[in-house]
This record gives sequence, C-alpha cells and structure tokens, in this order.
Amino acid sequence: MAQSVPLILKVLASSIKTAARAGKIVKDVMDKGELGIVHKNTTLPTFMNYFFRLIGASKNDVQTEADRSAQRCIITSLSRQFPNITIIGEEGTLDEAEIPSDWIVTDFDECVLKSTCPPKFIDTKPEDIVVWVDPLDGTSEYTEGLLDHVTVLIGIAVGGKSVGGVIHQPYYDYHTNRNGPGKTYWGLVGLGVGGFTPGKAPSDKFIITTSRSHRDEMVNRALNALNPDEIISVGGAGHKVVVLLEGRAHAYVYASRGCKKWDTCAPEGVLEAAGGLLTDIHGKHYDYSKNASFPDAQGIFATVQGVNHKDLISKLPEEVHKAFPY
Repeated sequence: MAQSVPLILKVLASSIKTAARAGKIVKDVMDKGELGIVHKNTTLPTFMNYFFRLIGASKNDVQTEADRSAQRCIITSLSRQFPNITIIGEEGTLDEAEIPSDWIVTDFDECVLKSTCPPKFIDTKPEDIVVWVDPLDGTSEYTEGLLDHVTVLIGIAVGGKSVGGVIHQPYYDYHTNRNGPGKTYWGLVGLGVGGFTPGKAPSDKFIITTSRSHRDEMVNRALNALNPDEIISVGGAGHKVVVLLEGRAHAYVYASRGCKKWDTCAPEGVLEAAGGLLTDIHGKHYDYSKNASFPDAQGIFATVQGVNHKDLISKLPEEVHKAFPY
C-alpha cells in the first residue's frame, strides 16, 4: 500500500513509529542507569562560548547517551526509508557507530497511510521536505528525574514551513504505569491530528505555560503584561505544547532566544494541525528550510484554537518587541 501513498503521508507514518521506538530507547538508557552525560560546549574556545550565550544557548548544554542513541535510531530509520529528504538533528553529525538492528524502524502507522492526503501535499517532492529532529527534548529534566517533561520530536517542514510532525511522550502517565508505551501526538495541517483528542482550555481563567528554568527579566515582563490567572512552568518546548494540546493552558509564551528549530518544528506542526498557532513574539512564522539558522532568535508565542493570537501579542510591551529585532 505504501508504494501508492503520497510522500508526505509516508514520512509522517514512518515518523510516528520511529518516534515511539526512540522513546523506548530513551527509557532503556534510564533503566540501565548509565546516562553518559557530556557537556556539549565545554570544549569550545572562549569566543565560541560567548557566541552561544549571545544566541541563547547554555555553555553547559548537556547531552546524554539517550540523546545520542535516540538520534541514531531516528536519523538512520528515516534516511533509509527516504534517502532524498533533508534531516537535521539536534546532536549534529554523530559517529557512524553500528546500531542494533532493532533500532531501525521499517514499518508505518497504518492509520496515516489510509488517510486522505491534503491536496496541497499530494505532489510534494523529497527535495521540498526538511525533517527537524530533537531526539530528547528536555534533557536537563531527564537527568533530574522530571520524566514527564521529556518528549521525542520529529518535525516535518515543506517549503520552509512547519506543516506537521510527531511529539512522543515516552513517560506519559509514568507515575501510575512506569512501563507503559508512552503517548504519541501527531498532526498534519489540513489532515488533522491523531493519537489524542484535543482538550479545551478553561473558559473562566487565562493560563500560560512557560519555561521552568529559563526565566529572565524579559520573560517575566512578557508574562506580567499578559496578566495570566495561572502560570504552568514546565521543561521542554514539546511538553509545553502538549500542555496546550491537552487543554491545560491557553498560551505558551517565551520571550527568549533559548529554543532552536528542532525544538519547535514538530510542536508547531502538531499545534497548527489542531487549529492553534505557533509563531515568534512578533506573530511571524519561523523558516524551517534546510539552510535556516538554528536559533529561534525572536522567541516563542503559541496559542490554542479560539484564542486571538494577534490580539494577545499586541499586549506585549514595546520593550519586549524591541528586544528581539529582525
């Protein structure tokens, strides 16, 4: 059947299965207790560490064996299925270590394969597609034991725009079912979403989700200007968008440069397939083409369906907007 299915549906169907397998790897590494933590930027020259601080990256950004192994699983699986698409992973180019055969995913989600492809994607060609991979979003939380914050992200961009993707939460409901399979949220703009039923945010109060640990003055100024009734502080861009998808918050606001394209491509695609929006703090979509710079240098502003995205952005003070010039 897969032979006659449009390419975009095959990429999404493969990504759903691959993200779940990567999530199992993330859990296996934790269960073994050998996280293999390294600090990605500690060996860089001083001037490079300064550069990373300027773009919002931590000079002590951590990477674990779970990050490395999950990325090998995802990139090897997708590149063998789709050798002509572009795949960009957070962990860069890893060494060509041989990986276990059971890490290589060859099957597809049948529900997606049987779906009717949105007309605008029927003729999408391999060179039009860029896949952005964050094999373990929320690495710091992973090392701290905040496991429900962890997600595996596979975002699909066509013509530079995020149009779909997969958010897999390997530790979904782990407090009651530690060995459960996790939960996969997927979406494609024009097709809809799967793996979950979108929740509806409360009508009697306004709730924002934002960063758990990266809360500087500018982030706080943006939050204060929006005057939420409640703030949900969690780790990981993927997890924050899950909070929106489940109806626990109305908006995700992050007036900072800390996120990268692999953090937001999948969340943006799934959220917009569910009727929401994810842009920078000026209301503009990020470019996810293969030559795009990695940092989301103008912050993150996401809202659920039914929230006036443009109106909410207009409430941000001018000093916040000016802090993120184009």
